[in-house]
Amino acid sequence: MFYSALRKVLFQFDAESIHELTIKSLKNTGSTPLNLLYKQTISDKPVEVMGIKFPNPVGLAAGLDKNGECINAFAAMGFGFVEVGTVTPRPQPGNDKPRIFRIVEANAIINRMGFNNKGVDYLVEQVKKAKFKGVLGINIGKNKDTPDENAKDDYIHCMRKVYDHASYITVNISSPNTPGLRSLQYGDALNELLSALKDEQKRLAQQFDKYVPIAVKIAPDLNEEEVNSIAQSLIDNNIDGVIATNTTISREGVEGLEHGGEVGGLSGEPVKDKSTQVISLLAKALDNKLPIIGVGGISSGEDAKEKLEAGAKLVQVYTGFIYQGPDLVKQIVNAL
Repeated sequence: MFYSALRKVLFQFDAESIHELTIKSLKNTGSTPLNLLYKQTISDKPVEVMGIKFPNPVGLAAGLDKNGECINAFAAMGFGFVEVGTVTPRPQPGNDKPRIFRIVEANAIINRMGFNNKGVDYLVEQVKKAKFKGVLGINIGKNKDTPDENAKDDYIHCMRKVYDHASYITVNISSPNTPGLRSLQYGDALNELLSALKDEQKRLAQQFDKYVPIAVKIAPDLNEEEVNSIAQSLIDNNIDGVIATNTTISREGVEGLEHGGEVGGLSGEPVKDKSTQVISLLAKALDNKLPIIGVGGISSGEDAKEKLEAGAKLVQVYTGFIYQGPDLVKQIVNAL
């Protein structure tokens, strides 16, 4: 009820301005008594995935806390795991503003942020300050001006920086807002990247005497043949998990609505069925050889159940959380 009233006020203002204000507020209150405004107790519903014990299967998707500044606040909300990023080797401003657009009638958002972040070194410092004891995913990407043929160097650089601070590492090759990024999802480019990351993972596991799993985040805009090809690459390279899915370039479900034609990735309810379809295809192709984390259009307990029934072991929320607030976490956990 509190968030519902607050949202009416927040949604009167520019989406990115409110996002920045919210991040600043959560950063400043996460470790203070003021976190009682959003802190909640969530039932334990433990699940083990990728060798990690999650207190409950509901996580925060990457993109909301790009710089890892609000980890304590999101932990207080009861998330079973928090994923921060996407982070790149060097700071970058992202695409020109405006670049976030609410489509309220469809419970959706279009963004073309473009991996705006303060760089991997800044994120690591925030993670250290948070002293978070829960499950933390760190989502890594490449800088916009890094040529595609050198992309793996950016991912390896970030992996080295975050390895000792992450519960798992997500490799983002599916954002539609960095030119050429999605080409890394296919064929030789994908196998070359995954092979290099696995080699680095082995080296880092020896260096730090611990194994940090790698998950790969893929797009919803894939046909069955593409999903099968990606699944085979994940299996062949012994990848630990896959996150399905990122935002879509489709505009199905927002045609004719204000901002529906904006360039960028569409998230929220319109991507729900596309995401679930990819999860179903992945589950069949992977045959339980590695786990799926389901994300895309989850705005209720029933939506989360659909993802699990399709083959996911965990779920993540983003747009549904923006529209409904922390209560969505409790609602989903109670429904599972």
